[in-house]
Amino acid sequence: MAEKSGKSENAQTVEKVEKGEKSQAKAPDSTRRSERSRRAIYDAALALVGEAGYGRTTIEGIAARAGVGKQTIYRWWPSKAEVLLEAFLERGDRAAASDPALPDTGDLEADLKQVLRATVDELTDPGFEAPYRALAAEGVINPDLGAQFARKLLEPGLQLYVDRLRAAQDAGQVDPGIDARTAVELLVGPLTHRWLLRTLPLTHAYADSLVEYALRGIAPR
Repeated sequence: MAEKSGKSENAQTVEKVEKGEKSQAKAPDSTRRSERSRRAIYDAALALVGEAGYGRTTIEGIAARAGVGKQTIYRWWPSKAEVLLEAFLERGDRAAASDPALPDTGDLEADLKQVLRATVDELTDPGFEAPYRALAAEGVINPDLGAQFARKLLEPGLQLYVDRLRAAQDAGQVDPGIDARTAVELLVGPLTHRWLLRTLPLTHAYADSLVEYALRGIAPR
């Protein structure tokens, strides 16, 4: 009798395991579903800001565009500014993963011109420009968001320039006595100023001239 009881218990255990496995197989993958929803929200936020502007973009609009409930968005982010910042950061992370450093061909001038020209293309792309301007403006009146914007988005990009200039210093192409972080601002500062204030057109020729002028100032003495 004990042997029969043992077999019965074993059979029940196997049956429970099989049912559990089937149940798990049928259950939705909540992690994957959440990731899909998050990506849809990112895409919706960036698209709406580009189409309607930051002021007319709402959490309700983002939710409708993404096909999720607005409660889902509020569960993850406290405001549309936070949604937009994270969407922009995620976009930047994907770009950085495919190209994690500035080019280093040994020709500093050519490398910097290539990067600044790409920056001009990015800044004049409506899909990039609208959310970037929105975040920059919101960061002025929202200090916490502004600090996150600088720390998470701006500084990592600037550090790539710093690393490239330090490599050029090691190669004897740049004055070893200059501060690389300050030198970077000679390149990107004027570009950002012209873009932000729309004083004059942002062109490849302008980007090239910034590189040429900056390199004259930081060349080895």
